[in-house]
Amino acid sequence: MEAALHPVQDAALADMVMDERGVAGWAIMPMADYVAERGLHEGASALALLGAMTQRFSAEFAIRPFLQHDPQQSMAQLMLWARDENEHLRRLASEGSRPRLPWGMQLPALRADPTPLWPLLARLMDDPSAYVRRSVANNLNDIAKDHPQQVVDFLMPWRVGASQARLRLMQHACRTLIKQGHAGALALLGYAPPILQGVSLQLFTPQVTLGERLSFGVELQAQSEQNLILDYAIYHVKANGQRTAKVFKWKKLTLSAGQTVGMQRHHPIKVITTRRYYSGQHRLELLVNGQALAGAEFDLRVI
Repeated sequence: MEAALHPVQDAALADMVMDERGVAGWAIMPMADYVAERGLHEGASALALLGAMTQRFSAEFAIRPFLQHDPQQSMAQLMLWARDENEHLRRLASEGSRPRLPWGMQLPALRADPTPLWPLLARLMDDPSAYVRRSVANNLNDIAKDHPQQVVDFLMPWRVGASQARLRLMQHACRTLIKQGHAGALALLGYAPPILQGVSLQLFTPQVTLGERLSFGVELQAQSEQNLILDYAIYHVKANGQRTAKVFKWKKLTLSAGQTVGMQRHHPIKVITTRRYYSGQHRLELLVNGQALAGAEFDLRVI
């Protein structure tokens, strides 16, 4: 099968290449799936074939059955790839081992205990490729959904002397924790509990019809200089009448002592495939560094 691979490497991996010299691009996917289905007992040779394939189209899905079947051998191979000069192999090491990879099979052992991932992710934290670093951040974000404090503890030493690239990785890795208001993650990124002299939330549209916008404004006055993350949560009414929150990112800002800032937001309430709306009293909350500091009710009408 390796003889059928196109000699081209590091091309646009989404583009299909198929000519007399071989195959590359998305046409590799069914070939990788075949290796995952038939090659579990072939060990090193099957892993080597996936390594060759991933340089022509990602094998991040196909590697996962190997991690479940023989985690020790597979993790050892991922560590070797994490040291490879080819960025697609380094990314495979991180992306393929994500505990919660979207559209990929789950890895329950790594979800339960991410310990084997720490040396691998540490190796890639300062990878020269943004493509690889983003995968590392996504892997950490997966882990954070089950082990939030472990992710904060892992990242804490990396905060010292961090480059801008590493800081961006850490911010992306902690995005779920920031939405949840995790105090440790906020502190890691330089966001202390807010100290504000005044907080006000004004709702401009207390009644909203599906398809319209929820408009509101906020005003903050800082007591001391501080970094702030502003988010907001909308508590949507569900079919059973209860409400569940969805957090939306808004703005990052730094306020000096005594500074007052005001801003407005217009949030569309429109039909989307991932949410069903129900009429009733919904709630808007302003989140500052993860803390709910103000809220207001609004009525949504679905017609």
